[in-house]
Amino acid sequence: MKKYKPTTPSRRNMTSPTYRGVLSTVEPFKALVKRLPNCSGRNNQGRITVRHQGGGNKKLYRIIDFKQNKLNVPARIETIEYDPYRTAFIALIVYRDGERSYVLANKNMKVGNEILFSETAELKDGNRLPLKNIPVGYSVYNVELNKGAGGVLARSAGSHAQVLAQENGWTNLKLSSGEVRKIKWDNFASLGQVSNSEWSLVNIGKAGRSRGMGIRPTVRGTAMNPCDHPYGGGEGRQPRGTRKPKTAWGKVTGGRKTRNKKKWSNKHIIKKRKK
Repeated sequence: MKKYKPTTPSRRNMTSPTYRGVLSTVEPFKALVKRLPNCSGRNNQGRITVRHQGGGNKKLYRIIDFKQNKLNVPARIETIEYDPYRTAFIALIVYRDGERSYVLANKNMKVGNEILFSETAELKDGNRLPLKNIPVGYSVYNVELNKGAGGVLARSAGSHAQVLAQENGWTNLKLSSGEVRKIKWDNFASLGQVSNSEWSLVNIGKAGRSRGMGIRPTVRGTAMNPCDHPYGGGEGRQPRGTRKPKTAWGKVTGGRKTRNKKKWSNKHIIKKRKK
């Protein structure tokens, strides 16, 4: 983690991940990037539906291969790069037949390493294989929920899931949240932990850095008028005035369960995540 000299008040507590010596100093691979439209939280009528979004630095979207379904063809790590659209680093790989693609970078990936996506792949960080072939106790990331649909679990910086058990066609996985759930053991997962584990320790430090990330200012509800927020109004600093915390539209937030009780995948959850 990189710290800065306190040359200004905003610099005093600012931190950022260490990129030097970790990332390759190259431009992104042109064939695998595209520009995404920036709607600043507005819908097709131009009305703001998600607040506090807009502005920010220009950025290009890297097309990531989450399926990694090119089996039994060894690939070499060509570069490890920064991705402005996600917290983890990404790796540009080149297969033995010359095809290139971006994948999520593993914590221990180095340029020049070889990885393999195969049902019989070696138990090595970065390799991808079915859950049934991964022994109990191993860490995995980019885990599929439906076979062939691509990884959806454990994809953010520093996250991983742990294999707890193998039984009757299902694998028990413990996720970063503490939830334990069953996943079909034919689904693929990559071995190891996602890169950039220091991301959770970042201190943004100043408002301008937040604006560069596309985040606009947030006004406290208690600073508003009564017509604008349930917490608004009053002389001076007033308490909330409502029994439960509420949004600006009066909807209860905090302490209310939002997950659908009839969701089809509830039956696969063995242990719920910690509150």
